[in-house]
Amino acid sequence: MWQDGCDTVVGMNPAAFPLSRRGFLATAAAAVAPLALAAKNIPVGLELYSVRDELAKDMPGTVRAVGKMGYQVVEFFGPYVQWTPETVKEARRAMDDVGLKCNSTHNSGGGSFTGDGINKAIDYNKTLGSKYIVMASAPGRPQSLDDWKKVADILTAACEKFRAAGLRAGYHNHQAEFRPIDGGKRAVDILAANTPKDFMMQFDVGTCVEVGQDPVAWINANPGRINSLHLKDWGAGTGPDRGYRVLFGEGDVPWQKVLDAAEKTGGAAYYLIEQEGSRYPSMETAEKCLAAFKKMRG
Repeated sequence: MWQDGCDTVVGMNPAAFPLSRRGFLATAAAAVAPLALAAKNIPVGLELYSVRDELAKDMPGTVRAVGKMGYQVVEFFGPYVQWTPETVKEARRAMDDVGLKCNSTHNSGGGSFTGDGINKAIDYNKTLGSKYIVMASAPGRPQSLDDWKKVADILTAACEKFRAAGLRAGYHNHQAEFRPIDGGKRAVDILAANTPKDFMMQFDVGTCVEVGQDPVAWINANPGRINSLHLKDWGAGTGPDRGYRVLFGEGDVPWQKVLDAAEKTGGAAYYLIEQEGSRYPSMETAEKCLAAFKKMRG
């Protein structure tokens, strides 16, 4: 038995039991810690815009190929809302064939968030197994803070209908949302402050870095709301393979700090690699980015 207030075992020679109670507990905690970290397995996916050329030629074949690469999640983008219901079912079958999940879709700023477009978006996303319907860009090219508050009103109204269907709404930023306007305030701050707490602020990291903003500070300022991140890198420079043509891990984004903050504070549930183009064909680019991500995260 442990002696109260003492770190040694009663009646035992301390030399024969080299660990104190505190030492034993510390050692046990150290042994468990790697297991706890390993258990936090956040799936990594691909925003299918990254392979849009191949997707246009053979949607189900491309989806299956992405799954066979080792991706766990995909995100369909804008054109999916123009599909027939049978094509949506075909996409779901292709995902099921290779064990892929669709956690979210990208949608135009107006169509899927207003009018009859809401019901269509709900039906298609439920078929795909999606959890989030994400506005990919704001409608009407908002300029002022009042314009962005109107966008937040559209999103908030859509939240109610999506929530009733078991779905959640989200918004995907670009550069404009992180550029200060009207007295230094940013559109992303307006959107975050004027949408429900269960609204997802899907974080496109590279665009934030390009305009000189701090991605870690943004995550920490919005705990629990950064449920997915677009892992798009960006690298300063004027060469043909800089800017958004760098592969994941080749640019200026401090990825380890970003991912650590996303998992500790942001509430990250899944990651999405996104590539606008690179020096390699799109499918090879997707494969190389996934390999770099896995190497980085160990």
